[in-house]
Amino acid sequence: MNKVKLRVKELLKEKGITQKEFAEKLGMTEVGLSKAINEDGNPPLKRLIEIADALEVEITELFATPKQSTFSCPKCGANLAITEV
Repeated sequence: MNKVKLRVKELLKEKGITQKEFAEKLGMTEVGLSKAINEDGNPPLKRLIEIADALEVEITELFATPKQSTFSCPKCGANLAITEV
């Protein structure tokens, strides 16, 4: 998962907004939102501006290091979440 997508998910959680609600706010489907923020880790600037505006944050906030990172254990495949304090 790319850094922007992780950060958007984190901001949505902080603001108590579901991905579905956020997608509707942007006038798109959840699938459309997922594709928009994935785009090989490089969404277009126009889309990033729309997302930042909808989240009411500066665009630079989308590139901030996520406070929580998820890793998969190479041996057992378990997902591990590490949260910055």
